[in-house]
Amino acid sequence: MSTRIQIKVIPEKKDDFIYHKKLVSIELGCNPDEIYSINLLKRSIDARKRAIKYVLSYEVFFESVNTSETLSQTSYSDVSKAKNTVYIVGCGPAGLFAALSCLQHGFKPVVFERGKDVRSRRRDIALLNKKGTVNVESNYCFGEGGAGTYSDGKLYTRSKKRGSVKKILDLLVKHGANDDITIDAHPHIGTNKLPTIIQDITQSIIHYGGEVNFDSKLTNINVVGNKLESIEINHSTFFSTDHLILATGHSARDVYELLKSKKIQTKFKPFAIGVRIEHKQTLIDKLQYNQSPRSEYLPPSSYGLVFNNGSRSVYSFCMCPGGIVAPCATEKDEVVTNGWSPSKRNNPHANSGIVVEVGWNDVKEFHAHDSFAGLMFQQKIEKKCAQLGGGNQVVPAQRLVDFMDNKQSESLPESSYKPGIKSVNLNKIFPEFITLTLKEGFRNFNQKLNGFLTNEAVLHACESRTSSPIRIPRNENFEHPDVLGLYPCGEGAGYAGGIVSAAIDGMKCVEAIHEKLVQQPLSD
Repeated sequence: MSTRIQIKVIPEKKDDFIYHKKLVSIELGCNPDEIYSINLLKRSIDARKRAIKYVLSYEVFFESVNTSETLSQTSYSDVSKAKNTVYIVGCGPAGLFAALSCLQHGFKPVVFERGKDVRSRRRDIALLNKKGTVNVESNYCFGEGGAGTYSDGKLYTRSKKRGSVKKILDLLVKHGANDDITIDAHPHIGTNKLPTIIQDITQSIIHYGGEVNFDSKLTNINVVGNKLESIEINHSTFFSTDHLILATGHSARDVYELLKSKKIQTKFKPFAIGVRIEHKQTLIDKLQYNQSPRSEYLPPSSYGLVFNNGSRSVYSFCMCPGGIVAPCATEKDEVVTNGWSPSKRNNPHANSGIVVEVGWNDVKEFHAHDSFAGLMFQQKIEKKCAQLGGGNQVVPAQRLVDFMDNKQSESLPESSYKPGIKSVNLNKIFPEFITLTLKEGFRNFNQKLNGFLTNEAVLHACESRTSSPIRIPRNENFEHPDVLGLYPCGEGAGYAGGIVSAAIDGMKCVEAIHEKLVQQPLSD
């Protein structure tokens, strides 16, 4: 017998489980001795009032019961000689978790990743940060683990598939993540820890008979009639396959071009574009917690802000407390920013994307490019930022109040962005609808967090890879409607928006393949 209950405690008591049990017994009107155990389900912070509280959701047991829903129950078998092979292009969360799901279903996963393994990839990212040198195949977006590996590891998702979310978090814990991610309202691993976890996942895939191939780029797809026949890797090696999970991420533009050349249907997808803003973390703590300095029992504060002016929304995206602004371009002639935080979130700055919705009617100058209209719009702004930055991934930047006043900043505050920043009037970069909506948003955000609109905050342009501007369509069976056996998956296909949702989508694609094979077994 069990029941669920929610309690609130002061920050100093957040880890005092004896105290928690006492509060739970008071709330339930019972003696603490009557309670066999309590299991923490969810933890969040309520900072709406001056007296900040931790909100704790507990499951309360009155008799002995196995409360663990552990991953020990997730069993894998050796698939090295499995009858069915599933090819996966992309080693981000969608591809990796698709591969793990293959192990569960008795399929052999063969993963191809254009970029390098985590360890080798680190050197290319260091060169990008220090000298602004872009390796087009190995960067923040391409390589083992995908875009999330070196750009934060946030695990928060608005997905309603809660059971699937728990499974993803449990698998991450099994591969080395702190089990706090299963209870925190906004779980976060940290860029310093995620690479090791990703490596462990890859080793699980290999240990149980799967294959993971790096420096292996998809260069062709062969379709006969309406059915997938084979794929080409690195312009040299062909693999016959009936099942391909295409999980290439939101920045693999060459894959969209490949599909276009093969007359495989793609569609325009709304996306968002804007800037990455950086404040002092002490200021964000003061605005959110009404404390200065922040209590040692509270984490660095984050925020989530959104404003709709009646026609479109502007919102914060990928907020990074105690974080770093990072260069995330995938080509040498573009500038793209993102952000990340280490697990302790202990850097002096807080940053977040502040982005504006972009729809079909906003990209009229590129309508002749049909489904590629949004991508062309995105590229135009990224290239303009590179030109105005002056090269080597130097980013155009402006103080926030100066941006509001359409005034180029005479000086710039310190920024965490390693390649460097250059004073540019960002009003000259974006179309008017983005500039005006950003300004409306900043005024509204300042009403919610009085002091947010300060000239000590610096804007970096641009934040443009929030999601893919292209969708690769699929039917109810997760297959492309024109190509049987092709499974568009994850962020790059337009069906996810972060690590967890991408991982869920990867597993769903494998489940769809499993259902298909149960109905009509595949012969190698």
